[in-house]
Amino acid sequence: MPTLVLDGKGLAALTEQALSKRVAALREKFGGKTPILATILVGDDPASATYVRMKGNACRRVGMDSLAVEMPAATSTGELLARINELNANPDVHGILLQHPVPAQIDERACFDAIALEKDVDGVTCLGFGRMAMGEPAYGCATPQGIMRLLEHYAIGIEGKHAVVVGRSPILGKPMAMMLLQKHATVTICHSRTRDLPGLVRQADILVGAVGKAKFIRADWVKDGAVVIDAGYHQGGVGDIELSALAGRVSAYTPVPGGVGPMTINTLIYQSVASAENSLG
Repeated sequence: MPTLVLDGKGLAALTEQALSKRVAALREKFGGKTPILATILVGDDPASATYVRMKGNACRRVGMDSLAVEMPAATSTGELLARINELNANPDVHGILLQHPVPAQIDERACFDAIALEKDVDGVTCLGFGRMAMGEPAYGCATPQGIMRLLEHYAIGIEGKHAVVVGRSPILGKPMAMMLLQKHATVTICHSRTRDLPGLVRQADILVGAVGKAKFIRADWVKDGAVVIDAGYHQGGVGDIELSALAGRVSAYTPVPGGVGPMTINTLIYQSVASAENSLG
């Protein structure tokens, strides 16, 4: 069967064109004001620094500003909370991103939850998750929300389908399951300790690999005609699913790289622009 490639890189580029126009409209209407995303980087982890730099570049591509907050590795929970509260109180900041992970001495969950709901454009607070799960307005976690946008763009039917999510992290697997449930899928949440995981994966009309282990989900577990979403990225450019043997068997899949990854940062920027529109307008 012909297999549809769900091109996240292409959709992200298309979305940036539309976001640039929205940012320009805000600048014109509000005397030069633009959306501002504040990024907080604690410590000097090279990978985290790279991710923060990529997010700043994405801001600039659409004409919005980023505020880079860098704090030393010895930062305490109290010091980080104080900085987050300053950003919450700053009316010129429309989104706040705390780069994960933070150093071990910091209570990461307390710091995530200190971010004001209206500025939680990365969708990491418990309040935001709870509101999203209840169908109330909130910014969704960036990666699963990006996946939902990708499925919508390609008109992938969700209602009535059996979706299997392999992974249960608080910022990917769990919110992914809730978002699919909101769209009327029947959802099974699995993880690395699930009994008969291959058997459950074979039931999936929509499969989301979010377990965080390279090629953990084997190609022969996946049924013909399924929609396959690989949210993993590992050394060597592979994801959580053995994708190489699926072309021609499944109805659609996200490539690695170029599928889910670009949609994560794009969704962060998309939600930052929406936050600015809500705040300024």
